[in-house]
Amino acid sequence: MADFTAAPPGAPPPLRWDDSPDGPALLLLDQTGLPAEEREIACTSIPTLVDAVQRLAVRGAPLLGLAGAYGVALAAARGGSVDDAAERLARARPTAVNLALGVRRAHDAHRAHLAARPGDLAGAAAAALAAARALHREDAAASAAMARHGLALLDRLAPGGALRLLTHCNTGALVSGGEGTALAVVLAAHRAGRLNRLWVDETRPLLQGARLTAYEAARAGLPYTLLADNAAGSLFAAGRVDAVLIGADRIAADGSTANKVGSYPLAVLARYHEVPFVVVAPSTTVDPRTPDGAGIEVEQRAAHEVAEFAGVAVAPPGAAAYNPAFDVTPPELISAIVTEKGVVSPVDVSGMTRLCAVSPSSDETM
Repeated sequence: MADFTAAPPGAPPPLRWDDSPDGPALLLLDQTGLPAEEREIACTSIPTLVDAVQRLAVRGAPLLGLAGAYGVALAAARGGSVDDAAERLARARPTAVNLALGVRRAHDAHRAHLAARPGDLAGAAAAALAAARALHREDAAASAAMARHGLALLDRLAPGGALRLLTHCNTGALVSGGEGTALAVVLAAHRAGRLNRLWVDETRPLLQGARLTAYEAARAGLPYTLLADNAAGSLFAAGRVDAVLIGADRIAADGSTANKVGSYPLAVLARYHEVPFVVVAPSTTVDPRTPDGAGIEVEQRAAHEVAEFAGVAVAPPGAAAYNPAFDVTPPELISAIVTEKGVVSPVDVSGMTRLCAVSPSSDETM
């Protein structure tokens, strides 16, 4: 394990709209280049954006929702088929519900404008862009609310003293229009003087923890330690974890949560060692149409991501690989789900139903 506290210089935002004289573009911070290189991708076409989504240049459930919404606006502004663009974007990654939701929101705005003013393509493109920007603002506000709710929950679950928090994958500003989901809670704990140590799983096989969460933690000046995923068990056994905070790509109606593969084993460890296991995600990640974890489609990724490391083969040629992008944690292993609307605890169908019905609150436990 290695400790780092130095903060590298600031980076471009993970996503931004650019109205250039040559035509609009969606600029993405290429997360595949981090932490070594901070470079932007200029997406001027839907195929370019879909490729960026599929190869994880842009990733994280809330940010994928924004990319989907802005992608519809891009197709409308560039004069392409908006219907085709919406379909391609929505299916680019199947597990993250926010992607299809963002696409649908901008697409609905585009179609509603054309229904009211047939032939006004410029106005319809502006309506799609306005919908994307509104979603962007809402996501930033949701991030701030989740940070407040999450910190209040930690105060109840682990009152007093400095906290040792463990996280998996990446949940900061790189996945959000604001400061993130689970990492936004960590940042709130740090600002409140309550963070003793952030344990960062490296997150196999693409190292989103090592490359992205550690990068964000260093930028924020957090005291953090990077560890191999399979070292987490020894931390629990030694009593060195006070809570686990993760994000989510889809939450079913019963609270079952799909997150980056490796999350479920952490939940099992946390339950055995009586450590709170907390999911932090915006309410848009809750999919009431999916009744339980069995209904969540889990993306299967290419074998080379496991059989290679940094482009170098580490397995025999032709080796088969099991490479799910996510696993699903059942609700009985989740201590609480934190959203911008409040906290669901215990996690069950009734709590999730109440969550979907309420407006954002100051600090509500459901």
